[in-house]
Amino acid sequence: MKIPLAKPDITDLERKAVLEVLKTPNLSLGPKLREFENNIAKYVGVKYAVAVNSGTSALHLIIRALDMRDNDEVITTPFSFISSSNCILFERAKPVFVDIDPQGLNIDTSKIEKKINKRTKAILAVDIFGNPADWDKLKKIAEKYKLYLIEDSAEALGSEYKEKKCGSFGEAAIFSFYPNKQITTGEGAVIVTNNKKIADLSQSMANQGRKIKNGKWLENERIGFNYRISDINCALGIAQLSRIKEILKKRKKVAETYNNKLKSFSEIEIPSYLFQKAVSPFVYVIKLSENYSEKDRDRIIREMAKRDIQCGLYFQPIHLQLFYQEMFGYKVGDFPITEDISRRIIALPFYNNLKKSEIDYVVKNLKEIIAK
Repeated sequence: MKIPLAKPDITDLERKAVLEVLKTPNLSLGPKLREFENNIAKYVGVKYAVAVNSGTSALHLIIRALDMRDNDEVITTPFSFISSSNCILFERAKPVFVDIDPQGLNIDTSKIEKKINKRTKAILAVDIFGNPADWDKLKKIAEKYKLYLIEDSAEALGSEYKEKKCGSFGEAAIFSFYPNKQITTGEGAVIVTNNKKIADLSQSMANQGRKIKNGKWLENERIGFNYRISDINCALGIAQLSRIKEILKKRKKVAETYNNKLKSFSEIEIPSYLFQKAVSPFVYVIKLSENYSEKDRDRIIREMAKRDIQCGLYFQPIHLQLFYQEMFGYKVGDFPITEDISRRIIALPFYNNLKKSEIDYVVKNLKEIIAK
């Protein structure tokens, strides 16, 4: 068997949708863009959605729309994909890290208030791996200190927190649609919000700063970017979103199969949050027991690769990325829980159509390699 880490779930429905767009003159800024945005907004339960070319672009537009400036501070997590912090640096503001909860792997809300000062403008929390952050506590802190609350829900389309969809808790949120996500547009993302000003500014800035309404062709009213997403991508997204119930059912079944086969394996810890029905899983990550080193973890991944099973690292601590160390002086030991989790975590192959026989093969080889 040859088993990749991830694989998109593309059917004839998606292929037909893309080909239909190619028969029209509207390959960009056409009707499929608005249709996709409207469908996403309706699914999440918010007023506005603005589709763009990547999750990084989406987060950048939110930071800019909220007028973050030089030396403003945004509290966030060091255990995430790096764009959740880089988007803050784009506007010369400063990411201020707070360590994570060792079980849920989200930002530890009990440690946030110690990091708040007069320069703090926002909290950017991540629904890591599809597991919702503690939005009640986050909203309470944000309201107490009059801070913006931003939700990086890139990995959590379909997840719910207290029967409310992720992406609907902050001033604005994002979802990402890279091929390993719950649904894909190839490359792409969307900003969702109930704030019309954020939506309008994001829409304008994503399209070179053009006026939203009654603007002449090539009339720009602010600095903007080319963060557009094509109608081809949006057509793919519309088709994928129409299958979201089926897709989530498949992903949960794969996660449950892994859970059942690995729950009694004492050398690892399985992701406990995946037992919750409200979680839409993004990846399937295991933690090696505490007696394993980072070198052990890396060796296991290499040995799995020799058996044609691709595994991955999710995530390396952001504060220990070289340029973060150079810019801010971060060092090993600054965020010990993030560092400990990062050195022991392995992402196993995970995608919609992963077969039971393939999961059996992954688990069998994982146990054999660890036993050695």
